Amino acid sequence: MNLLGKTNEFVLKKIYEKNKVQRYIQFIFGCLLVAISYNTFLAPNGIVTGGVGGIAIMLNHTIGIKNSNVIFIGAVILIILSYIFLGKERTKNNILGSFLFPFFVSLTENINSVLRIDTSQLLLTAIFAGLISGFGIGLVLKAGFSSGGTDILEQIISKYCHISMGKAIILVDGAILLSASFIFGINKVMYAMIILYLISYISDKVILGISENKAFYIITSKNKQVKDYILNSLGYGVTEFSAIGGFKKEKQNVLMTVLPTKGYFTLKAGLKEIDEDAFFIITDAYEVFGGEKWKKQWRLTF
Repeated sequence: MNLLGKTNEFVLKKIYEKNKVQRYIQFIFGCLLVAISYNTFLAPNGIVTGGVGGIAIMLNHTIGIKNSNVIFIGAVILIILSYIFLGKERTKNNILGSFLFPFFVSLTENINSVLRIDTSQLLLTAIFAGLISGFGIGLVLKAGFSSGGTDILEQIISKYCHISMGKAIILVDGAILLSASFIFGINKVMYAMIILYLISYISDKVILGISENKAFYIITSKNKQVKDYILNSLGYGVTEFSAIGGFKKEKQNVLMTVLPTKGYFTLKAGLKEIDEDAFFIITDAYEVFGGEKWKKQWRLTF
């Protein structure tokens, strides 16, 4: 391994060692939330959202095997496959989540007898399942762990079939959802789609956080007026850098500014007033991080 590789390995090691206890607590709590959502909302209503948990719900419905047993057996098989096809290092990252989730599923199997939640309203059930599962999965991923399961199968398919992870996920979870439609009906699959959307949305928010800032990238023929408006009228910093248009290869300047979300409207409206032909892109800036030196230089105010 070269010097750069050793340096990168050292950096990764420091990242994983940092806040280790906090990360493990976050991971364990995340797995517990996903298991509670699974046993409270998904399994009792035959809602399959993919994964080994979805296969367990189908097998429980058809031949009566306990969900936790199917998930555990599936975890063992997938860990063995991971070791064979993905190698030792990648398998290590999947082991803990693969066995912790079935443990929590077994632990919370009778949770409905304690909570006594009416889950007959399927839309309400889908919403809460998506919110709780999404929050739990977000915590697991933010802690730097994986929940294992069919993630392993998707990684294997991606590696050996030479397709992206996104396509591998569609293949695996798509096959599971299609199977579920024959067992539980298409309506349950529609509720599952709502849950999957909420899981994706909420887990992203947990990982990235709620954006408190916006970043503007502006191309305008009235650079001076726009810069003056941002700096002096709004009181935010601005950076100017050179760019070359991809089509006409023309040189042009791009203005970049980051400002709190509350200033979004006044800048957007102001740009339209100053230059109707201005081109600008607005993105969420989930985290603004930097030393005081740069804040003073750019006049950043957060």
